Amino acid sequence: MGSVAAASAAVASAAWAVRGRSSTIFADSIWRGPRDRRAIALTFDDGPSESTPEILSLLEKHRVPATFFQVGANVDRLPSISQAVAAAGHEIGNHSYSHPLFCFRRQSFMAAELRRAQETIEARTGAGPRWFRAPFGVRWPGLGAAQRRWGLTGVMWTVIGYDWKLEENAVAGRISGRVGNGAILCLHDGRELHARPDVTSTVKAVGLLVPRLLDQGYKFETVSGLLCQTS
Repeated sequence: MGSVAAASAAVASAAWAVRGRSSTIFADSIWRGPRDRRAIALTFDDGPSESTPEILSLLEKHRVPATFFQVGANVDRLPSISQAVAAAGHEIGNHSYSHPLFCFRRQSFMAAELRRAQETIEARTGAGPRWFRAPFGVRWPGLGAAQRRWGLTGVMWTVIGYDWKLEENAVAGRISGRVGNGAILCLHDGRELHARPDVTSTVKAVGLLVPRLLDQGYKFETVSGLLCQTS
């Protein structure tokens, strides 16, 4: 039993190192902001997609900023939408070029993914990201060096909405029930590399969630604003 328990503990420890939201074993990473301000950051992964403009309209309606962790291949596919995100004053982060799973990948592969996304986003929007979110939240040995090469700091999340599988009320309820000062909220305005993905639940969840959290007195900030108190 002792050896079984030790093996189980080792597996759990390895899993946390790879995907634990607060893990910094393989790369610098932040999963929440300061708790002394009633401020939060709303983030979106996997975009841009054809539905991103709907989310931009909702954010404009409520005058709240967000951070979009964009996939380079999607930026190449929909450059005008990526530019619209930047033009609206939102922040853009690096979410790799092709959204691969980094498990068992070489450092050179990860570095190339970060580089290509970084260069693509900068070429299309005029600004290079300072934040990186790993696809599927998976960090792997060698990722830290790749991030440092491009001056990127990893960002995980405090609460994730599971908006790729839950309907909007469940998404909004899950996030609003777990939010707190300094929280980084994770939703998705795309679905990996899929063209015209169905993100209806995400769009509707944003429409429910943003006014609810504003009514609770939260201030929405970009990741930079939340972590650095600068916009």
